[in-house]
Amino acid sequence: MSELYRKIDDPRGFTHRQVQTNGIGLHYVEEGEGPLVILLHGFPYLWYMWRHQIRALAAGGYRVVAPDIRGFGQSDCPAEAESCDMLHCVADLVGLMRELDESTAVVIGHDLGAWVAYAAAQTRPDLFRALAMLNTPVTPREAQRPSDTWALLASKTGKRFYQQYFQQRVEAEAVMNADVRRTLLSTYYSISGDASGPERWRLFIGEDESFLDTVFNPQQLPAWLPEEAMDYYASEYARKGFAAPLSHYGARDRNWEQSAFLEGLKLMQPSLFIGGAADPAAPLFMPNYDKLESHLPGLRKKVLLEGVGHSAAEERPEAVNELLLAFLADL
Repeated sequence: MSELYRKIDDPRGFTHRQVQTNGIGLHYVEEGEGPLVILLHGFPYLWYMWRHQIRALAAGGYRVVAPDIRGFGQSDCPAEAESCDMLHCVADLVGLMRELDESTAVVIGHDLGAWVAYAAAQTRPDLFRALAMLNTPVTPREAQRPSDTWALLASKTGKRFYQQYFQQRVEAEAVMNADVRRTLLSTYYSISGDASGPERWRLFIGEDESFLDTVFNPQQLPAWLPEEAMDYYASEYARKGFAAPLSHYGARDRNWEQSAFLEGLKLMQPSLFIGGAADPAAPLFMPNYDKLESHLPGLRKKVLLEGVGHSAAEERPEAVNELLLAFLADL
């Protein structure tokens, strides 16, 4: 692995900033000069999941900004669904761009961040000129309320879809906060391409199970997740726990209700999708992956990286950086 990737695991080596916007304190990391690129992390991650991309894109001639989404890490947010919906998240980005004195940006999101990035590109195409999504192929507004879909799945399987489980805030928080480091390590490993067989994350949780029963706690860290990285993730989540991050899932029905005006809208900006062929969620999202072109007419490329799970940016940083830089250069 090149020098670029060996020296970036220390979070203190990045430029950290804090800004007041949209009623909260928003923490972000910034590197480089040039056209603005905003990187949005997923759950349960932080700005830090992009550490490999921040340096590479900055070296490629871009101003790279990676915030902690509201409620995560060092960004504020009340731990309630009403404060963690998509409109609030998009408004945070708009306010951040004003503070940065920028009028246009490429927005790149992973997992939860992909949903925020997609919503930003939908609602403010004047600001967000292109979109890239990692691991989660976001779809247009669902035909029915998410909670109704989860109830239907539960009736068919006898188990709770993980997003339905996350609605049980008291239960989910207690389980996940009991040992933050174990929760994170088990999750990061089980959703990665390193996990195999029974080690792989299960998306459905039995009535007598908790979230931790669906992930595997490895004896050793995977090669792509050094001790320093794991320490940073654990220390940040230990400060406030999972309450606010889980509230983003609590807002799923609210997001659906608020997005009725976007029904049928196609996203016309140039777009890119990067996923992992070994993502445990792949069987569920493949139908969405197959039809991305139907609602993304500007899709330039979609790719599934072999052997990669749900953390493509960390598991295969060189491949992800190459794809992102090629996409950006072609805009």
